[in-house]
Amino acid sequence: MVTLNRIYTRTGDDGTTRLASGQPVSKAGLRVEAYGAVDETNACVGLVRLYTGDDGELDAMLGRIQNELFDLGADFATPAKPGETEGSALRIVPSQIARLEQEIDRLNDALPALTSFILPGGTPASSALHLARTVCRRAERAAVRLRYDAAEPVSDDAIRYLNRLSDFLFVASRHANGRGTSEVLWRSGATR
Repeated sequence: MVTLNRIYTRTGDDGTTRLASGQPVSKAGLRVEAYGAVDETNACVGLVRLYTGDDGELDAMLGRIQNELFDLGADFATPAKPGETEGSALRIVPSQIARLEQEIDRLNDALPALTSFILPGGTPASSALHLARTVCRRAERAAVRLRYDAAEPVSDDAIRYLNRLSDFLFVASRHANGRGTSEVLWRSGATR
């Protein structure tokens, strides 16, 4: 467990922060951007949960996801070291991705087929889920940029998790819109 007795330390006043390893890095660095976007995704999921209390199954899924997003932030804040042994650092694991896939399938099986793109909207829960989905996609882009632009180690499972999570949030947004019956559909060229 983490114990925080003091919230401000002034150590970041110069624009730097420390990774889990203690290594100082710029707050504008790609790794910090990646775990920062994961933190934003988690905050969005917390907002969603203001509206999902009456849907125990979905709310429980979102609660698990919030905990996993902290795992993912720890994964990004702890760069892999050559020869790292399994379990030496908190990492996203394939079983977390598999569980997301099962939950996507469970929610999606009860939804009608899509006939159009969907506009973010409908119920407050669905709107908030769409916001969480777009922030999650930003986190995924930041993680991919970290891997390819900075050539830093990023776990394949961490990127897969973000990709799958955005899919989950999309399907959950449909679920939260009357299980697909209250969706706001895009009408191509409707305002021409």
